[in-house]
Amino acid sequence: MSEHLIETLENGVCTLTMNRPEARNAMSGPMMQALNEAVPRVAADKNVRAVVLTGAGGAFCAGGDVKGFAAEPSGAKGANPTTLEDRIHGLRSGMELSRLLHEMPKPTLAVIPGPAAGAGLSLALACDLRFALDTAKITTAFSKIGASGDYGGSFFLPYLVGAAKAKELYFSADVISGQQAFDMGLVNKIASAESFADEAKAYGEHLASLPTIAIGYMKKNINASQHGSMSDVFDLEAAHMMRCFQTEDHKNAAKAFVNKEAPVFNGK
Repeated sequence: MSEHLIETLENGVCTLTMNRPEARNAMSGPMMQALNEAVPRVAADKNVRAVVLTGAGGAFCAGGDVKGFAAEPSGAKGANPTTLEDRIHGLRSGMELSRLLHEMPKPTLAVIPGPAAGAGLSLALACDLRFALDTAKITTAFSKIGASGDYGGSFFLPYLVGAAKAKELYFSADVISGQQAFDMGLVNKIASAESFADEAKAYGEHLASLPTIAIGYMKKNINASQHGSMSDVFDLEAAHMMRCFQTEDHKNAAKAFVNKEAPVFNGK
């Protein structure tokens, strides 16, 4: 594990903290390598019920290392391949991180304590849910450096705010607050500085308390609805519902319902 990424596990919540506070957690090679190693591993860990992605030092992630871009006119992140095709392949491989966050069969939560920009915002958008400080500064940023965007932001953002608003946010690179992001549906919840840490922790633990297997199937259903046909989604719903009925979580919750008790889920 790189010093640029801190990993903790508490109460079923695995927290991955990007740790370059001096650079507002801008992406580094070691950080991205650590994230690409950690995310599939924790996705498969039965002790992990929810994954939180956040940043250290009052920032989420400022995106790519723009100073590095200036030093490397190729625009490559990390190593400096010699051909355009090599650079495209390298970036595309790294962007699998966003797919893993989006598709892992567990809830993923981006906790945004401060600036989220460029590819950093894209990582937050790849998560299922977003919890932001009401004054956090959020921006697509790409147009300010003459870039078009990466890490999946142009795939995820239109589903949250609509295509026209997504284009506006990309074209203008306007900086919006956490409150504004909440108002337009870009983030799910916000909190003030006084309660942010406690509420973020409680939100993550709430997600970890849910029926993990069913949540994974819900994700598959909803993700499929973004690009599949109605028939495809109906097929998935039927198959996943029947599989949920076989889980201990469902059986125990059904008994609790009959007995007018609160269900307790164990992710089994």
